Amino acid sequence: MPGPAPAPIPETLPFWEGAADKELRVQRCTPCSRHYFYPRPFCPRCGSEEVEWTTVSGDARLVSYIINYRPFPPFDPATPVVVALVELAEGPRMMTNIVGVAPEPENLELDMPLKAAFIEYEDYTLPVFAPAVAR
Repeated sequence: MPGPAPAPIPETLPFWEGAADKELRVQRCTPCSRHYFYPRPFCPRCGSEEVEWTTVSGDARLVSYIINYRPFPPFDPATPVVVALVELAEGPRMMTNIVGVAPEPENLELDMPLKAAFIEYEDYTLPVFAPAVAR
């Protein structure tokens, strides 16, 4: 699943460092205890700037997906890519790719349990998700 390399910035560096350690990290608001994703310096719920990075379970469920049968380069145009919206057990939703399952609708049931996985790409480790139960 090659693609463009990520470009970490100071605000996202803890996310990418976690991925390199095979950990899924998101931010959590200290006052309201809510996890959130995408990274930002304040809580989107209560506006507090008292936020921290935390390692989450990596458990998720499939909310929505699309199978891209004609991905643009640098992806291999002959290999379908599953682009998905997943909801982490801790609450936030994130865009990702689903791996470890044939990219066919009968293999991608909404609400199916997923688990974070990590793939190596160039100098980076990318978080993706795979079915939590073998299919």
